[in-house]
Amino acid sequence: MSRDEAGRPGGPRRPGAGASPLASPLPWLAGLLALYLLVPIAAYFLYAGRAAASGSLGPLDAAGLAEALRVSLVSATMAALAVAAGGIPLGYFLARRRGRAGRWLGLLEALVQLPLALPPLVSGILLLLVIGPYTALGRWSGGRLTDSLAGVVLAEAFVSAPFLVISAESAFAALDPSLEEVAATLGLRPPERFARIALPAAWPGIRAGLLLSWLRAFGDFGATVMVAYHPASLPVYTFVQFGSAGLGAALLPVAPALLVALLVLALSRRLASRVAARRTVGRLAAARLPGPAARPAQAAVAGAPLRFRLEARLDGFSLALAHAARAPRLALLGPSGSGKSLTLRLLAGVERSGGGELRLGAVDLGALPAEERGVGYVPQEYGLFPHLTVGEQLLLAARGDAARAGYWLERLGLAPLAERLPGRLSGGQRQRVALGRALAAGPRLLLLDEPLSALDAPLRRELRLQLRRLQRETGLATVLATHDPEEAALLADELLVIEGGRLLQAGPVRELFERPATPQVARLLGLANTFPGRLEEAGRLDAGGFLLRVRAAAGATLPPPGSDVMWSLPPETIRLLSDGEAAPPSADGSTVVEGRLQERLSAGGREEAWVELPGGTTLLVRLPAGGAPPAPGRAGGRPPEPGERCRLLLPAGAVRLWLRGDRRDGSPPAPTAPEDG
Repeated sequence: MSRDEAGRPGGPRRPGAGASPLASPLPWLAGLLALYLLVPIAAYFLYAGRAAASGSLGPLDAAGLAEALRVSLVSATMAALAVAAGGIPLGYFLARRRGRAGRWLGLLEALVQLPLALPPLVSGILLLLVIGPYTALGRWSGGRLTDSLAGVVLAEAFVSAPFLVISAESAFAALDPSLEEVAATLGLRPPERFARIALPAAWPGIRAGLLLSWLRAFGDFGATVMVAYHPASLPVYTFVQFGSAGLGAALLPVAPALLVALLVLALSRRLASRVAARRTVGRLAAARLPGPAARPAQAAVAGAPLRFRLEARLDGFSLALAHAARAPRLALLGPSGSGKSLTLRLLAGVERSGGGELRLGAVDLGALPAEERGVGYVPQEYGLFPHLTVGEQLLLAARGDAARAGYWLERLGLAPLAERLPGRLSGGQRQRVALGRALAAGPRLLLLDEPLSALDAPLRRELRLQLRRLQRETGLATVLATHDPEEAALLADELLVIEGGRLLQAGPVRELFERPATPQVARLLGLANTFPGRLEEAGRLDAGGFLLRVRAAAGATLPPPGSDVMWSLPPETIRLLSDGEAAPPSADGSTVVEGRLQERLSAGGREEAWVELPGGTTLLVRLPAGGAPPAPGRAGGRPPEPGERCRLLLPAGAVRLWLRGDRRDGSPPAPTAPEDG
């Protein structure tokens, strides 16, 4: 970020950025509403002061006022607790609704919000139809559900519940879904995931809903007066005073209502701003082992190959993948939207598969729920629990084993960060915490969903090497989802190239890079100059617009004439001829072809040029900057400009050739499934 001479954040200034804030209508609109809300409160104190001075406040019924205040405080608290007991779980299920059940829960949500739209008196009438003295419930209770403290609580709970339910639903819906998915892979069952992850993470929003619900119950009049005129709550008592003795007599009950509301609001703000002190380091430092304590199940399958057949359909996207791995470290390579993340979620068990199988060695993972699979899962955004410190994250994953959590804190350099919350961590630190948490769980299978994509290049290179070392040390079976071919080549032994939920090619990493089956696979692997062609005769290839001389490598033979092939030419083997430079004789096996320069780039000690050849083929040419072979040039030494003609020398001995569609991976074909909608 740029800064000005005074050290303030600089950069381009927006038009009007230095204008007075009062020039905008927003402050005026905000001020008008604030004034409207504050003036009545100020008027109360002014009017009450004058009434007190003139002696027109009316008689003070201290006992009646105290009893009404007690009833309101007790009933509002009881109503809020009753609403919390059912409203928080209801908000959770409304936020998690999916599929057919979600439609019914959506209808329930509309009905739950209905009391907000009803006049409070109407809400009271509806309650009387259920708990009134002449109803079945009323007769069963002996009339104790009306004109009693229970009646006050029931009325206040009915009108205040929507505030909590709506707030809880919004708070749960705002949570990253990966939080509970990661918690499941750490072995937490649904009740534990709710109590230890979802509820604490959503608590700030739920707390606001509880406050609104309590305040609404404390101030309710309409429903309460219909259901329970006695004992009188503070709003009912105030209405009686106003009706019997006028406005002056109602001023005194208003004072405790204002005082209580202000105290509750102030207390809530204070509690919200306090951050509980966390002490994790001492516990983690109490015991350290020379290495991570591995589960027996992990030791039995460490390094075991993975076999899977997965089928799923989600929001119109269908996925069908099958592979029998020969090595423990796999990489899923594909563009965004290809199904990589969905595949990992199916492997982790946090997404339901429509069929198939999943085995790690002799262990049938597909038959186990997510919390029993023993899978370490690192989602794209890391899924760190916002309410837990770094140390607590690892301690939760280790199921309270301080030695194992402490080991991974030290191993990944996280010990100095043990008391920090995720919001105070950098991207690289969050990545290491997510990885350490997954490893602290002692998994039998590690799933990494583009774990380094959000990091800058130097940090990404450093963490790649760190991940590779950890793979070798732990011997864990690993599945990495990435769109970076270099990352896949470093962190995997086998590669699965997928697109649109389908397997394009699979096999050892080196073999795929040397023999991509199709131009589509070559593109996803980041390979330059890989194209389809047809072998016309021995030594001559139809490259789609020009004929290319090819030569078999020592000890190899060319495919028979008429074969559909893939051909590739490394960019550094192509020579861009200078003007006036004579082409070597054709006897040396080279092809000279004329093309048009599209773009030229000089960076990082090398020069790159893109040349379009006849037929639309575009070749990348890579030359050392300022070195041999000759740099591209024109008469007088002027390099060619984009759009000008130039000549390329394509050596026959550098052309790699293989039959098109040659998989050479031995993997079973992907099962068929409906195409994406």
